[in-house]
Amino acid sequence: MSLQDDLNNLVEDPASVPFSVKLGAAIALMALVLFLGYKLFIIDDIAELNAVAAKEPNLKKTFETKQKRARLLPIYKAQLEEMQKTFGSMIQQLPNQTEIPGLILDISETGLSNGLMIEVFEPKAEIQQEFYAEKPIKLKATGTYHELAKFASDIAALPRIVTLHDLELTPAKENNEYDNVSNKLEMQAIIKTYRYLEEDVDE
Repeated sequence: MSLQDDLNNLVEDPASVPFSVKLGAAIALMALVLFLGYKLFIIDDIAELNAVAAKEPNLKKTFETKQKRARLLPIYKAQLEEMQKTFGSMIQQLPNQTEIPGLILDISETGLSNGLMIEVFEPKAEIQQEFYAEKPIKLKATGTYHELAKFASDIAALPRIVTLHDLELTPAKENNEYDNVSNKLEMQAIIKTYRYLEEDVDE
């Protein structure tokens, strides 16, 4: 009996076919199933696996970065709280709109109490910045070196933020024959105080 006959009988009468033919047919069928399974399912899974494997180094690096940040989170939170406290205390040193006139009066009285002769004390228009406003004051005063230094020190010690800018010291000029200006200096400066703009934003 030929191989062709054995293959025909395998379908019509499997019991009459020799074992070697049955085994060969079974192996061929198994190979066909494996090949089709590989082509239809496994090859796509392999491609997906390779794509995921290619992403692994970046994912691992991202995970390590986030893990480091997570470890440092308590430190960052503590730093943020400290910054908020510092910012809050600085904000308290900025007067609101209603306190500005009183602060200007304090600055003027500080100059007089230190023995300065104030010739010009001229508040200027506010200059608005991102979250605060500057209130410049043009100052021209005459006094001794120590009086001027004490004035600058007392300005810095005010409970609100006040700064001196464009400071110029020159020997004082005599206005009449009775003036004693031998040890006097003339100071010209811009004094700046600041106002927080939160209230304006809320409106």
